[in-house]
Amino acid sequence: MIVVVDSGPLIALSKVNLLFILREIFKKVYIPPAVRMEVVDMGRGLPGANEVRQAGWIKVKEIKDILACEALKHELGRGEAEAIILAKELDADVLIIDDKIPRDIAKSMGLEIAGTLALINEALERKIIAGSFLKIIEELRRKQVWISDELISSFNQ
Repeated sequence: MIVVVDSGPLIALSKVNLLFILREIFKKVYIPPAVRMEVVDMGRGLPGANEVRQAGWIKVKEIKDILACEALKHELGRGEAEAIILAKELDADVLIIDDKIPRDIAKSMGLEIAGTLALINEALERKIIAGSFLKIIEELRRKQVWISDELISSFNQ
């Protein structure tokens, strides 16, 4: 399975020590260089920086279509644009991205998407992690991860 991940899910999962669920569910994930730069270089000392840098199962892959990325950067951040383009180039099975506008753009380009909450839900269902979905959400919120009530209720926990 080919999986591309944006910065937001990497950081959010790291904040609650759940980055490993990506490895457990997918074995290997890809990120574009801009996502690595956002999380590891610009985020030095912040949640996710060391975790992503040390995760050998997270592979950095260059994008080829620079022009498409530049076009998307008018609407999105560089990391989001590169993640969408990389997912398209790799014909990824899923793009893991949280923000609404990039999700909508990715969907309009025919990409399958998932977000941090879907990963947490999947990990709970597969018994990769134990605990309560709502307790994990509460912890994410305490650690400054914005999650709408509407999104949470969509999981019907």
